Amino acid sequence: MILDKAREIWRNGRTAKPASVRFNYAKTLAQTAAMWTVFLGVGPFLAWQIETLLAVSRFEFPKFLAAILFFGGAALAFSSQYFLVTRGDGTPLPLDSTRRFVVEGPYRYVRNPMALGSLLQGYALGFWLGSPLVLLYVYAGTLAWNYLARPWEERDLERKFGAPFLRYKGAVRCWIPRFSPYDSSRP
Repeated sequence: MILDKAREIWRNGRTAKPASVRFNYAKTLAQTAAMWTVFLGVGPFLAWQIETLLAVSRFEFPKFLAAILFFGGAALAFSSQYFLVTRGDGTPLPLDSTRRFVVEGPYRYVRNPMALGSLLQGYALGFWLGSPLVLLYVYAGTLAWNYLARPWEERDLERKFGAPFLRYKGAVRCWIPRFSPYDSSRP
């Protein structure tokens, strides 16, 4: 029974149950804390430790540029969360996804600004540390997101939102922002 339910969620995603913005934001912040702990904490720490054990040479990168990239990525990710929670009636987590299709804020320029912002944070951390192995770890995460998570998430969006999502997907790139905002009212 539980395994069948898990398979169903894996195949079809799961839409968030109706909840207040406050509750959805609390779930979103808990998800963010968990993701940061694992992907911006434990993963880079282990890569750094391996690099130290192998005596891999590190490089210098201007710390202020790494900080700008990190906080810019955080701003992009948090603003994306804001629009998903307040306009989408759900959370960014695919297993608790939005009830409404969101094409506002940063979503008017790039298809997954939250992933882009989070990956920018990871690259910034690698630059801050001057760590080739942390950068390689983040690059592997970029590939995993692009080729494993993104297709699953986009199938779910297509199933839930149909033609409006397909028009959006055809007009807004996943990684490279548009210069002009996407207008969902135009065909």
